[in-house]
Formats: sequence, structure tokens, C-alpha cells
Amino acid sequence: MKHLLYILLIFYFSSYAQIPELNDYNPVWRSHSNNSSESMPLGGGDIGMNVWVEKGAVYFYISRTGTFDEHNTLLKLGRIKLELSPNPFTNTEGFVQELHLRDGYMTIEQNGTKVQLWVDVFNPAIHTEVISKTKTDLIVSYENWRYKNRPVLGKANNANSYKWAPQGDVITYADTINFHKNGVLFYHKNRAQTVFDVAVKQQQLASVKNEMMNPLANLTFGGFLFGKNLESGSTYKDIYESTDFKGFSLKSIKGAKKHSFSVHLSTEVLSDTKEWKKKLLQSIKADETKKAKVQSKNWWNNFWDRSFVFTQKRHVTEHDSVYQIGQNYQLFRYMLGCNAYGKYPTKFNGGLFTYDPVYTDSTLKFTPDFRNWGGGTMTAQNQRLVYFPMFKNGDFDMLPAQLDYYVNLLKNAELRTNVYWGHHGASFTEQLENFGLPNPAEYGWKRPKDYDVGMQYNAWLEYQWDTSLEFCKMMLDLYEYNTEDIQKYIPFVKSCLVFFDEHYQYLAKLRGRKALDGEGHLVLYPGSAAETYKMTYNANSTIAGLQVITKMLLNLPLDYLSDSDRTYFEAFQERIPPMTFKQINGNKLLTPAVHWERVNNTELPQLYPVFPWRIYGVGKPQLETAINTWELDPDAQKFRSHVGWKQDNIFVADLGLTEEAAKYTLLKMANSGRRFPAFWGPGFDWVPDHNWGGSGMIGMQEMLIQEAGDSIYLFPAWPKNWNVHFKLHASKQTTIEAKLEDGEVKIIKVTPESRKEDVIISLQ
Repeated sequence: MKHLLYILLIFYFSSYAQIPELNDYNPVWRSHSNNSSESMPLGGGDIGMNVWVEKGAVYFYISRTGTFDEHNTLLKLGRIKLELSPNPFTNTEGFVQELHLRDGYMTIEQNGTKVQLWVDVFNPAIHTEVISKTKTDLIVSYENWRYKNRPVLGKANNANSYKWAPQGDVITYADTINFHKNGVLFYHKNRAQTVFDVAVKQQQLASVKNEMMNPLANLTFGGFLFGKNLESGSTYKDIYESTDFKGFSLKSIKGAKKHSFSVHLSTEVLSDTKEWKKKLLQSIKADETKKAKVQSKNWWNNFWDRSFVFTQKRHVTEHDSVYQIGQNYQLFRYMLGCNAYGKYPTKFNGGLFTYDPVYTDSTLKFTPDFRNWGGGTMTAQNQRLVYFPMFKNGDFDMLPAQLDYYVNLLKNAELRTNVYWGHHGASFTEQLENFGLPNPAEYGWKRPKDYDVGMQYNAWLEYQWDTSLEFCKMMLDLYEYNTEDIQKYIPFVKSCLVFFDEHYQYLAKLRGRKALDGEGHLVLYPGSAAETYKMTYNANSTIAGLQVITKMLLNLPLDYLSDSDRTYFEAFQERIPPMTFKQINGNKLLTPAVHWERVNNTELPQLYPVFPWRIYGVGKPQLETAINTWELDPDAQKFRSHVGWKQDNIFVADLGLTEEAAKYTLLKMANSGRRFPAFWGPGFDWVPDHNWGGSGMIGMQEMLIQEAGDSIYLFPAWPKNWNVHFKLHASKQTTIEAKLEDGEVKIIKVTPESRKEDVIISLQ
């Protein structure tokens, strides 16, 4: 009965469908918003804004990557309020708010007035232009809740690196905000002592502290709000939802049909705030705004031209599920594009688009700076899902934000390995601070006296070292996909592999005389299969990662490795243990590990050899073993879900299980239930949940295109009745544009054309 209902739904949603262009996916709202949770995202470069119209005023929050305070809270840069007189936004009749995806800007129109907002992709600046049929007076206000010191109490510390275990009083220190030359200048300057110092002391690394990278001390960030025909006005205090704030208003000198204002931002490590102000103000070049607008528009045009996944047009109702997954794919990719060039990666727990937390959880009456799971804390298993889809999207220029983040932490990770255990290699943990050390709360404040000082005293995270391998894969995939020069990433990849080799020999020698088992293999014990299977013996997820990364490293051109390195990694390859299997009713399955002591979470690392390691998949050997694992493993059955970081939609797509891939994709990429349809969550994390969107995007890509050797399989898990037009990237600098319409496949273009002979249509 379930299968019949599924088939009927597919037929209903796909009959007579037409494939749209990008503009058909533009979000268009025809009424005002009730609050910030009904905001629309806008951004570019490394800036994000939540824009909404409420009670006749236009508002937007400002976020930027890398704005971490002393406690590693990712602070917003404030809120802007725009008011016009006479007010065109007095009711909803004729109101239109639209995000123009292709050109990367937003318009708000009503009663003959048009407000256009856009972000400079190449310079940290926000621009707003107002055009009216008649003259209007304008008031633009900068609003900030950090006009005073604010104690951070209870669960509010989940937004910083102290989480549930603050050490003494935690205070979010006041920003500096002043009128300056008919504008508003605002900034936050970190003190010299930060959570970095607390973590170094806690984790007994004082002996190497002066050698370590510290990104927080004296970090200064803020901006300048100014515009033509504006002068300083008054200040005021008010409350928005749960949070009191102070506003600084600029008002128009005279009424006009055109108004414009900008917010220019700066983030730098400078101990002298006068120097910071000077550099910010000198960076403002108002005469280049028109040129910057054209350049930013062109960037977005090129962004959309290099890849897309367009599903059928909305032809029945707005609740057409197949239309929704296509729209939400585009909307989520847009949000990722807003942090194309940030110094720091897009955070999995909200990215640049969080809003007042009370609208996610009514009990959390905290400031707009709040997000669950920290600001400067990177959770690797979540972050990878945000960045893996960029390969098939061809967004290679966006990957350095995540990959360089890890490279910058390499020295700190190698120092901790050497201090604790006296050997080589980089030890990266799952809950990782932006200075390369474990999160202090997850590391544990109450620890047994004889416990290994290098270990997290944590039931979920202990011995979970292998998440760094997935970022090694991304670094190596840059060469596989785009033939990029990846020399700068090779020391990182080598160090991650060396850690496993030396650390597990080190642990074996603590237990007995021999460093390897009887077959000459490493004994990966104690280990961890994700956060789920703990105290493992030879976890398959770790083994698969070591096998794949070592093979990819050795397959690089000869000049990437010295002769001695090549000899070492060839020998290391032989020391990696083989993966393990089990039988259920005569069927062969992958196991999480040879043995484990307990189950802590609900991930499926027994299927990590499918994704991310791609050892099993369409067109690859022993696919049946992986399918058996999905179908017969009791935990695989019990843990199934589409929520948050769950990867079931990816697994079934990679296994070629079309019906199940469609089922989980419709669930995963359905509208969020919030006004902006791609604001998913909170799931296991926060809103908007970016690892929810990332895993959904990956699954859709895998349904459309998979590779095995030189073969490229098209539509390996895409329903025949779902119309789609896509352009995606494959290895060897290959792009494929194809269309499936009314059950017929048309390959539009394969670049380079020589790879057309590698394409196999596997539509079921």
C-alpha cells in the first residue's frame, strides 16, 4: 500500500511538468513579516543579513564570519532599522519582497517606493538604495544590544566555548558605539586574555603556548554606517522580543526621491583601535560603488551558470514536493554562496543567518548572538556536510574557507601530539576550537588524576580522531576534480596519516611488546566509529578513511611526494588493517568494527565506506554487500531518519535504491515549515540547520551523477517521472549538463567532449 501511494504521489506531482529557470525559484513574499524568524537571507563575500519588514519598518541583522569574542561567541554586528516618511509600508496591499537569486540582490516594494539591498562580494560592504515616486524623509538607525556589559548565564553559554561548564563569571563585554562624521562607528575589541588562554592552561600546554596560533587576542571587528544626505540624529533605548538595545539614528537632511546608505565592515587583529578605525575609514571608496555592484552581479551570474539542479515548475500548488526540492536546493546553495570568501568556514549551526533564539525555542530568551553548539567551535562531522556538496557544484573557490581553516591549525595540533605523547602527527578532535584544541567543556574539567592528559574525558568524543581524514579527502578531491595545485595541503594530509601510524603503535607498545598484530597491521584500539560505536577495535569507518586517503595521496603526480615519503606511505598502506564483515542469514554485511563496547549515538558508520569514502556504490564491486548492510543491519533499520545531519538519503542514493532515495529526499528537502523554506532545523543543532541542507544537497547530487573508475553514471537513483535539468561537475575537470523530461534523457553538453564516451545513462 505504501509503495502504491508513493507511485501515485510521484505521478501526481510530475504529470505535464515543465522545467523552470532560476528566476522561477526566487522567494517572493506579498505580506509583511511578524518578526525576525520570518526574515529572508541576503549576503555575499562573507556577509549575511536577515531582512524583514515589520510594523512598517525594514530591518536587517548583520553577520560576518570570524567575528568571535573573547569567549568564542560568534557575535552579530548589530541590526539596522530603516524608516520612511511618509511611510509606504503601512499595510500589505501591493507589498512585494523578492530575493533575486541570479543577480544576488533583494528588493522591497510598495506604494511606489522601492528599497534595493545588495552586498559587495569582493569588499565587506552592505548597500541600500531607496527610490520613491515622491519625496520622502529617511531615518536609518544602528541598533545594538551590546551597548553595555551583559552577563552570560545558564544555557546562554551554549553559544560560546564554555558551554555547560563556565569557569567563573562570563561577560559579553560592551561594544564601542559613537556618532562619527554624520555616521555611526561601532566595534568590538577583544581583550588580550580569552578562552584560548583558559584552554591552554586547562590542557597543560603552557610549555608551547608561545608557539601556538591564537586567533582571538585583540581581534577587533565592527563597521561604519553612513550615507548621502544623512546627519547624526538621536539615540534611544527599546526592547525587541527578549532583548533590550540602544539605537543610534541618522536622519535625512532634506526630503528626496532617492536615498542611499552603506555599512562598511572590518575585522582585524590590531591592538590599537585608532589604527583599526583609520584602516576602516580609508577602505571606503564611495565612487567605486557602481563598479562594485556590477562586479558582484557578475559574480552571482557566474556562480549560477557553473552548476544548477532545476526540477519541475510549480504547476499544481505551492506544495508540489518535487518543485520544492528544486527550489530548496537553489536556496541553500545561495546561502552557502554568501560566505564564498570568508576567512572562516560557514558554520553548520546556522551559518550567517541565525535570528532571535526565542523563535527557535521559546524558553531561550537570549540575545540575537545565541546559537546552540558554539560560535568558534567547529564540529567536524557536521562541517563536512556543508562543504562536500561544493565539489559537484563546481564551487572550488569556496572550499579554502574550510580547508585553510584546518591548515592554519596544523601546528597547534602537532604541538599537542608531541607534548602529550612524544611522537609525530596532528591530533585533531571532533569538537575543535578555532585554535586547534578540543573544546574545554568537551575536554572535561573534572578528570581522574591518572587520565591521559591528551585525551578528552568524554563518552561521546573519546578516541574520535578520524574526522580530519574527511577534510584530507576534500583537499585531495580538489586535485581529482579541478586539477588544482594542492601542494599547500600535502603537509596536512601527511601529518594526519602519520598520527594514526605512530599513535596506534604507541598505544600498542603501552599494552605489550609488539606494535602491530600478527599480520603486520595496526591495531586500531581503542577507537571510535563516529560518535556511535565506542571503544572500538578496528572501526571500518577509520579503516576506510585511511585506505582511501593513503591511496589518493600515492596516486598524485610524483612531484607531490619525496622518494622517502613515498616509501613511507607505501609501507604504511600495508599496515592499514582490512575492513571487517559479518553474516546475517547468509548475507554479507559491513560491520561498524570488529568489536565495540557500547552505542552512544545514532549515526551509521558501517555505511561510511559508501559515503564519504565511496568504496561501494553504483558500478563498483560488491555493491550487494553495502545494500545488505542498509537493509539488514538492525541499527541501520533502527536509526533511519531524514532529520539534521542524518545521511540516509545519501546512502540509498549511492546504493542506487531509487525509490528510497526519492522518499528520503522528499522528506529531507521539503519546506522547512518556516517562512523561508530553507531555514531547516533545529534538528540536532540550530536554525537554519546547514548540515541538514548540505546532506540534502549531496543526496540529490548522488541521485543524478555518480562515478566508478572512468565511468560516469547519470540518473543512478533519480525517479524516471521527476523532470530535472542539471549541470554538475565530475572528476578530471568534467562538467555535464543533462535534462530528463517526461521520461526521456537528453545530454546537452559534456565538457571536455572526450568524456562523453564515459557517460552511462542508468535511469531505472
